[in-house]
This record gives sequence, C-alpha cells and structure tokens, in this order.
Amino acid sequence: MVGEEGAFVLGWDEVLTEEELSMTLKVLCMSAEEFQEYKEQDGWEDDSEEEENSTLSNEALSRLKAPCKKLLSDSVLLTLESYRSDLKAEQELLDKKEAFEQLSRREQQALHVRYGQKRILHQLLELLA
Repeated sequence: MVGEEGAFVLGWDEVLTEEELSMTLKVLCMSAEEFQEYKEQDGWEDDSEEEENSTLSNEALSRLKAPCKKLLSDSVLLTLESYRSDLKAEQELLDKKEAFEQLSRREQQALHVRYGQKRILHQLLELLA
C-alpha cells in the first residue's frame, strides 16, 4: 500500500501520494470485522468512484473522520520526533545570518530542506486539530 520507500509525500496544498495515503487510512481505521469483509470482496478491488471524488487536499484532510485524523496526527508527531531539532531551532539558525553563513553550502541546503519538511508537518498538524 505504501510503496517501496514506506513514506507518504505531502505538499503545501495536498497529499502527493494521495492514493496510497487514502487506502492506508481506510484500511488502518477499519474494525477487524470491516477489514475481514473488505478482504473477502474480490480481493482489493478499486473504489474508483469513491476515490475519484475524494482528493486529499488540505481542506479534505481537515474533514477526515476522527480515528483517521488521530492516526495521521500521531504519525506526524512520530516523524517530527525523529528530527534532532525542532522547527523553532531551525528557524533561529536561519534567522542568525552569522551562524548560518558558518555552515557549509551542503549544510545550508539541508537546513532549508529540514525546515520546509517540518513546516509542512506542522501545517498538517494544524489541519488535523
């Protein structure tokens, strides 16, 4: 369901691996009985009509059912915990021109990437609250 990397790709406005996230949330939020019934339905047939009408834009994410929001929110928090520093520390380093310039070009680029990733994750937490 999740692909080889085992991760979902989020953008500023929507989920870029929408199909994978949608299916994963659907399955993980099912009761054991619902899952068994779903499995027994001719394999994993497409719910194309349902999925066609449900893109995972930021607006749609904010309307997820409570169990799906909780699961996604907990996943985001775990991802944020995997970083060595928090968003505020990254912002402070970006704001301190002298300290930022002491970093190598590669470290500066990595800082920008980490900061962007954390901002997207924090935005997602706000949408799910």
